[in-house]
Amino acid sequence: MVDSHTLSAASKDLILRLQQNEVTEQAVYQRLAARVQKQSDRDVLLSIAEDERRHVVFWSQYTQKMLRPQALKVLFFTALSLIFGYTFAIKVMEKGERNAQEIYLRLAAEIPEAQQIAKEEELHEEQIVSLLDEDRLQYVGSMVLGLNDALVELTGTLAGLTFALRSTKLVALSGLITGISATLSMASSEYLSARSEGNPNALRAALYTGVMYIVAVACLVSPYLLLPRQGYVPALAGMLIIVLALITVFTYYISVVKEQAFRGKFLEMAAISMSVAALSFLIGYAVKVILRIDL
Repeated sequence: MVDSHTLSAASKDLILRLQQNEVTEQAVYQRLAARVQKQSDRDVLLSIAEDERRHVVFWSQYTQKMLRPQALKVLFFTALSLIFGYTFAIKVMEKGERNAQEIYLRLAAEIPEAQQIAKEEELHEEQIVSLLDEDRLQYVGSMVLGLNDALVELTGTLAGLTFALRSTKLVALSGLITGISATLSMASSEYLSARSEGNPNALRAALYTGVMYIVAVACLVSPYLLLPRQGYVPALAGMLIIVLALITVFTYYISVVKEQAFRGKFLEMAAISMSVAALSFLIGYAVKVILRIDL
């Protein structure tokens, strides 16, 4: 072991950062392991947590400090796992481990043991990849189907109705009726499609499709429910902002768990939704003018 007094000030700062990072990640992995039902996944998480604990003990020999986990960071990743699943939370945290590996390699010049710790962190990544058996990830296709259809169809419907009806309450009423009907239709279609393909979990696939669709409906209609009757223009703007927010969150989720490029998929979904909204808006306005309907 290298004498801590011979280390440079920069190295001591790096070691302190690593120790803090390791003790926090140990707490996160333990929290996630307590929630995971699949025994093999739980064993992997506890094994990684134990590695992190050993790393903490090793670095404490240099810092002479016993650090506590960063409570907010532990809470953040725990909440992230509750909302988006433990695979997503682990993948996000994995990005931080990649940055830490660069620090390990820099320290290896002064502390040879850092090279071994860096290898163990690489092994963590391989173990994390093996966790991609989470139930909800098997239904990403159904989730994408539900969200994409809801965003495209309902964005166009609400935009078209906004200037045709010029009343937030009428638009909200029409949007909810359309959205609920479309949810039942989409879920039924997904169920029949999955059954025809011999999928034994057809009902669950339909449920994921329906849940994503109805969540999108509730989010997109909410500005029209919250704003006054004549506030249809701000409601339209709010709805479009929510559309972009949903696209951003969901595209980021898919890009993380499936390790796909974020920008291309985001631009594609955003362009389609906004184009449909603009076209529907113009059609709604044109129909109102041509038919001379004044509500």
